[in-house]
Amino acid sequence: MSTTESAKDPLRKTIGLPLLVLASGQLVISLDYNIVYVALPDIGAGLGFSDHDLQWVVSAYVVATGGFLLLGGRAADLLGRRRMFVVAALLYAGSSLVGGLAQTPGVLVAVRAVQGIGGSLLFPATLSLITTLYDEGPDRNRALAVWGAAGAGGLCFGSLLGGVLVEAFGWPSVFFVNVPVAGALAVAGRSLFPADGPRDRSRHFDVAGALTATGGITLLVFLLVRAPAEGWGTPAALASAVLSVCLLTLFVVVERRSRDPLVPARLFAHRGLLAAMGVTALFSATFSSVPYFLTLYFQTVHGYRAVATGLAFLVPAVVVAVGTQAGERAVSAFGTRRMLVGGMTLGAVGAAALGLALTSDGSYPGLLPGIVLLGLGQGAAWTGMWIAASAGVAPGDQGVASGLASTTLQVGGAVGLAVLVAVAGGVGQNASGPGLLDGIRTAVFAIAAGIGCGALALLALRGATRTGP
Repeated sequence: MSTTESAKDPLRKTIGLPLLVLASGQLVISLDYNIVYVALPDIGAGLGFSDHDLQWVVSAYVVATGGFLLLGGRAADLLGRRRMFVVAALLYAGSSLVGGLAQTPGVLVAVRAVQGIGGSLLFPATLSLITTLYDEGPDRNRALAVWGAAGAGGLCFGSLLGGVLVEAFGWPSVFFVNVPVAGALAVAGRSLFPADGPRDRSRHFDVAGALTATGGITLLVFLLVRAPAEGWGTPAALASAVLSVCLLTLFVVVERRSRDPLVPARLFAHRGLLAAMGVTALFSATFSSVPYFLTLYFQTVHGYRAVATGLAFLVPAVVVAVGTQAGERAVSAFGTRRMLVGGMTLGAVGAAALGLALTSDGSYPGLLPGIVLLGLGQGAAWTGMWIAASAGVAPGDQGVASGLASTTLQVGGAVGLAVLVAVAGGVGQNASGPGLLDGIRTAVFAIAAGIGCGALALLALRGATRTGP
């Protein structure tokens, strides 16, 4: 019996507390991604950022997280899930403390990159702990639903919390708030999770594969974040594209020759995992882009302040959390594939209804039917895609499987938002004029179309993600 398996029985009596810690880890990741958005104007003014460089407070986190996720997933498998959870939480706590004390733009951007690396370690460690501590089936589905509710809620509550903290205590508070929370997570993880045990010396860390994959993916995400704003033909964009292709090609060559590859070839024969990776990319490109355009609508079209914008996201946060729980129950009743199809269909209808309600004189209650349908579909799809990503994967590969799915989540989000902004006519935080509202509505309708196409594609892939009846 493996160390993980033998550790399950003692945990069953206190299973709620470990799950609370794991869900809190996901909450920290989600909050940290979103909480700085409403603080950006104050950060720019306080540290003297130029308008051109301020976006790197967000982009540095996105690029580092997307680039290191695959490495973080394999590290959890080989170095220990509990070890990586504790290390990542401490990395969050330390970098957040430095961020709150930062006096220059360069230091703060570096802090955000370190926080992104912390997220790339914490996310797969947290997810693989869930998928190894909880048996595949109802127990794991329930745990993933709770974990998903924390993550989905954090993306929305981050705006509210950020607005309250900035207005009450100033921008450094959005960093300081992470210090005690992340520190407590490190202590709780060390105490509650089963020991990793000695490292399996028969398995080796694929250094060449890790370096080429991390470098290639980081440059790809950098390209997708920067090129839409600066142009695809700039020297930086062209250099990033060429280097990314070269490194990823070299990664494929290295993996074919490696005795213990970073990404085992057997995972690419796992139809459920491949389908889940496609769903995570589409999810991030569509569902996860909605808050960006809603924020523009609330703040630029209707003039909401930071706290009011955060309050406007309370209903979506609650509805998404409800959707994650409903999705878990629907998987037991209908199976993963049919639940994903149903959730995405519901989300497509909700996005279309929301697009119709986005008018210059529209009220917030008028948005609620679309928000509720979209949120329920989003929550259900979030739970279902992680169930699909972990189903049938060996315990020793759960970390890298999580890394693969979360990498496509990050890349899909970068591609999706860039495409949607382009489709919407380049609308952004500084956009204005009569074309702004038309651009926002166009983007939301494109999101509805994308989700609907994804549902149809899943319907055609019968059995690819099925883990239930």
